[in-house]
This record gives sequence, C-alpha cells and structure tokens, in this order.
Amino acid sequence: MLFAVICADKPGHLDLRMETRPPHVEWLNGLNSEGTLKIAGPFLDTDGKPNGSLLILKADNAEDAAAIAAQDPYAKAGLFASVEIKPYNWVFNNPEA
Repeated sequence: MLFAVICADKPGHLDLRMETRPPHVEWLNGLNSEGTLKIAGPFLDTDGKPNGSLLILKADNAEDAAAIAAQDPYAKAGLFASVEIKPYNWVFNNPEA
C-alpha cells in the first residue's frame, strides 16, 4: 500500500534543512534502492525556497509508514512543524499500473 507523507517545515528553519540535506538524500537513496520510495520532493514557498516535503512510500500499513518517516534525518533534526501520513492511491501516470 502507498502512503503520502506530508511534512511542513518549522518557519525560519531553511538553514537546518540545507545543513541536513546530504544525509536526507542519502536516506532517500537507500529507500529508493529497496523499493520503498516512490516519489519525493520539497514543497516550495513563494520565493521558490523549500519549506516542506512530500514522500510517497510503500508500506504495509500507516504505522510502518510512520516508522519509516521517523527515520528521516530531517525529522530527527527537528525540522518539521507537522507530519501527516495518509493512504494514497496513485491513479494517473503510475509506472507500475
């Protein structure tokens, strides 16, 4: 099953995001290589600067998706003001459909 992980950064924490980006990308590469990561990328503010994240993860249930998301270096660094996890149905342009 797929889950959308929707994360909003704490205001004024762009420096923390950029400092933590290398281990975050390394973590995403690991998820990608094991087939857990389907989509990932940042939300952008009106100036085009990242201010949140969207991940689409493959997991057995919401609890497993939350456990995976909790391992994100961004989450461990305290970047996020909020994290929401929702079941997701990839209907259009799904390469696995």
